[in-house]
Amino acid sequence: MILNKTNLSAIASQAVQKAEAKVFDLPEKVLQFGTGVLLRGLPDYFIDKANRQGIFNGRVVVVKSTDTGGTGAFEEQEGLYTLCIRGIDKGQKVEENHICSAISRVLSAKQQWEEILKCAHNPQLQIIISNTTEVGITLVEEDIRQDPPASFPAKLLAFLYERYKACNGGVHGGMVIVPTELIVGNGDRLAEIVLTLARYNKLEDGFVHWLKANNTFCNSLVDRIVPGKPAAEAKQKIESDLGYTDELLIMCEVYRLWAIEGHDKVKNILSFAPADSGVIIAPDIEMYRELKLRLLNGTHTLSCGFAFLSGFNTVKDAMEDEAFGQFVHDLMLSEIAPAIPAKVNAEEAERFGLQVLDRFRNPFIKHQWISITMQYTSKVKMRVVPVLLKYFADHNKVPQHIALGFAAYLLFMKAVQREGRVYQGQWKGEFYPINDDKADHFFHQWKKYDADELVQQVSGDAGLWGTDLSALPGFVPAVQTHLKALMKEAPADLIARLK
Repeated sequence: MILNKTNLSAIASQAVQKAEAKVFDLPEKVLQFGTGVLLRGLPDYFIDKANRQGIFNGRVVVVKSTDTGGTGAFEEQEGLYTLCIRGIDKGQKVEENHICSAISRVLSAKQQWEEILKCAHNPQLQIIISNTTEVGITLVEEDIRQDPPASFPAKLLAFLYERYKACNGGVHGGMVIVPTELIVGNGDRLAEIVLTLARYNKLEDGFVHWLKANNTFCNSLVDRIVPGKPAAEAKQKIESDLGYTDELLIMCEVYRLWAIEGHDKVKNILSFAPADSGVIIAPDIEMYRELKLRLLNGTHTLSCGFAFLSGFNTVKDAMEDEAFGQFVHDLMLSEIAPAIPAKVNAEEAERFGLQVLDRFRNPFIKHQWISITMQYTSKVKMRVVPVLLKYFADHNKVPQHIALGFAAYLLFMKAVQREGRVYQGQWKGEFYPINDDKADHFFHQWKKYDADELVQQVSGDAGLWGTDLSALPGFVPAVQTHLKALMKEAPADLIARLK
């Protein structure tokens, strides 16, 4: 039995939360660019939850912008899909299944562009959300009168221009636009591109004024691991337990955050927000960006090389090791959290950090350390260096966990050969890829210097870090000590000495 509206009443399993039939009569209030798993696992989940609580009462019409794949599964299942939530929350294992009914229909931009533009005439549709990957928010100078325009910003501008004509330039026709692409200031950047395209297309001044005055582009931050469809064997087991088949079934972790920058107008229109504490609408979301960047991403960056060299393949494997789990805990909460280079409440940092530790322990998500090492150098510069500088400024001493993580980074970056375009390192007889733009630089640095000299040279390279890290009192000697120890000692012994 396939999941769809007709079969919904026949699903008897108590292991899944079903949608109520009345939801299918709700009007379309959201236009969504993208069919990806992040949108279905986060914004669409929040909207579905709000509909169940009777506080939003609207559905999502989805635009499929890419040529890859089709809309067949969405049509066959009438927009329904199962979201399987798996993870750890406050130390307790969570396994939940939800049939999400937020999506009303999926339209192909390539084949149904006129139908998409007709949505602009729906007065109840007031929200636009997107996730077209970071590449999607890019300026491409093109005619928006194409059928359809190629780029996402051009599609969006064409839709807003149609909306402007449909509402005769009225205030009531304005939209709230919330991109979720993972770039800083995504709303500001999208607004800038759309205005540039409006001028390129020589659209009238009245439209440009309406666009600026009556539409709100919100910066937003999304945070939820949504791996997507599980492996075939796991999917078959879930479908057997639930009693139906679902080609759109996806997995996600428990943790969820959608921080949206906005004031009262945005809150009023995004009325689904109160349905879940994971939706935060605030005038400034920088704190949430900093918490994620430093405590989650920064901890990942400072742990990945050390964990990989310690023989752990996944984050979960490392967290199950008592010594390494303690290293991650102390690194995050004792060194990174007190040195976040932004105004962050200490209690909020600890609360967020404990949630991150639960996420790292999630037994259902296999996050490979080697994948986290990709573009290692740029991640250290962006995520770690500002914390390191703040720690020294506040404490005037070496943060030993950060120093050890930096030493592990240097050792991981020791390439021994090149295979095609990718440099490779070698550890305990096994080769591993170094996917980093600076791999060639480090290949030659390791050939030129011994370990102590390398630490001195790399730390003092302001071209790499934007500052001279060798000027930090005691940092270079600490990293030198840790690097030499990493080459010959067991990780647990190194961690024990950090106490």
